[in-house]
Amino acid sequence: MAAKRLAILALALAAGCGGDHSAQMAADSLSRDLQRVPVDSSAVLSDQAGATPVAAPVAVKRTPKAAPRPKPKPAPQPAPVAAPRALAAGTTVATTVDREISSRTDKAGATVTGTVASDVMDASGRVVIPAGSRVTLTIAEIHESENKGDKTGKLTLTPTAVEIAGQSYPLDGSAVALDRTLRDRKTNAGDVAKVGVGTAAGAIVGRVIGGSTKGAIIGGVIGGAVGTQRAIETQDRDVVVPASSRVEVTLGGTFTR
Repeated sequence: MAAKRLAILALALAAGCGGDHSAQMAADSLSRDLQRVPVDSSAVLSDQAGATPVAAPVAVKRTPKAAPRPKPKPAPQPAPVAAPRALAAGTTVATTVDREISSRTDKAGATVTGTVASDVMDASGRVVIPAGSRVTLTIAEIHESENKGDKTGKLTLTPTAVEIAGQSYPLDGSAVALDRTLRDRKTNAGDVAKVGVGTAAGAIVGRVIGGSTKGAIIGGVIGGAVGTQRAIETQDRDVVVPASSRVEVTLGGTFTR
């Protein structure tokens, strides 16, 4: 209200002093201004005209990056399956027999083992039957030599299995004892009988021919000599394969392990 009174007073002074047209115009303008909405003079005005308020920076909340997931490891590739180790038919396996074989003590059907003397390899150079493996041999046939003309007697060996690293594998083939010999037996009852028969036959022939006791004696001596020779010629000799001697095994078919 104080500002309004001051304005009215100023108008009055202006009118009294001159009353001219300019003063009247000023008074009208002031009157219009006074009719406007009053302005609070206590408000603090900004010294910077037309300044644009600066917005406070907005903090941007950053989401922390997730740790990268480890890539799954590729599944291990299955190990390649090795081709089976095989030996062709006709392959020979050198062995040594573990004990003595004799027609005097062994019979057909008995078994004996042999030790593989050296590695047996396939066509690729892989060891199929290593040295030291045990081969089982069956005595299929065995018989002593019964006459002087028989130089070998009878012995047939058949391989049936081979043991490798504790595992047994069937084996098909044949075997030959390379170092077998003939061993003379001591004179037996059969040999004595042969000598006796020769003596008796000689005595009879001598008596018939000579007609006297002297002829019988001479015939007996001659007959005994013939009987002895016959005994020697027919004396049994055993087939013997010494321990640690060589036995060669020949595969009759493909061997695989």
